[in-house]
Amino acid sequence: MTGIPVFTAAQVERAVAPERAVDAVRDAFVAHARGEWTMPPKVYVTNYPAGDFRAMPALGGGYALLKWINSFPGNPGHGLPTVSGVVLLSEAETGQLRAVLDAGSVTALRTGAAAVLAAETLARADAGAAAVVGAGVNGLACAKTFLARGRAVMLWVVDEARARDAADAIGATVAPSVDRALAADIVVTVTPGPELLIHDGTLRPGQHVSLMGADGPGKAEVAGPELKRAHLFCDDWEQASHGGELAHAVEAGIVTQDDVTAIGGVLTGEAAGRLDDEEITAFDSTGLAIQDLAIALAAYEAAGALGDLQRLAL
Repeated sequence: MTGIPVFTAAQVERAVAPERAVDAVRDAFVAHARGEWTMPPKVYVTNYPAGDFRAMPALGGGYALLKWINSFPGNPGHGLPTVSGVVLLSEAETGQLRAVLDAGSVTALRTGAAAVLAAETLARADAGAAAVVGAGVNGLACAKTFLARGRAVMLWVVDEARARDAADAIGATVAPSVDRALAADIVVTVTPGPELLIHDGTLRPGQHVSLMGADGPGKAEVAGPELKRAHLFCDDWEQASHGGELAHAVEAGIVTQDDVTAIGGVLTGEAAGRLDDEEITAFDSTGLAIQDLAIALAAYEAAGALGDLQRLAL
């Protein structure tokens, strides 16, 4: 068929199963750590307090990508999605556009994949159920990915009815309290980030936490001293130290680059992960364009099997 395939959110989800997303994101982290895939830091265009826009380019695997996406936390109150945007996938050698994809679904898939990949890499080998705090699009993506990988999940959000509806829809359970959720062996936080969720002394020895919510300036889910208690990991130091969970701790002088390990190095075997069963591990995810590229390529490879894609003629 001729024309450029255009993937809706539903078609991206059909094209890339959660298990495939985890493998794709793992490969992207490894390729980036080895210098095979590249990206500059994301560019923010802010319109606070309403929200912000982000431009995220990447190059790898013979393709280039640009994601133009936004985050407007107040949108659900107006019947609009918190996250929306578009992903453009082009051939690297010719510059020709090859696919257009819904950015929200690409983001959700790679967010779930990164949270679960970090947990599987850094949590104790005998870790039990995971708790996901937050049941928005990205929070549910994290929960669905854990479930697809065979791990039990409990959800917690402030609205108990919403938590129960979400849990019933995906086959999870509801945490009886936020304290119970934050006491799980594996914790994933996916909240908007304007208020602290994890205060001093909250985390216990042996836990792992994937911090997915603080992905921009001024956002934080964990108190700085609590971060200092943990063995710290991130997706990318440049982004994490300026706009991620680590940013406020770096600014306060609590955390330095020497305290933090890029997860790509752990996956390649060049850096250590968890050192023992007693330490707390924490992964700061800011979201990388190389992850988006990995999901976009996985979807593009599956285009022929979908059959019902609209095509754009330029």
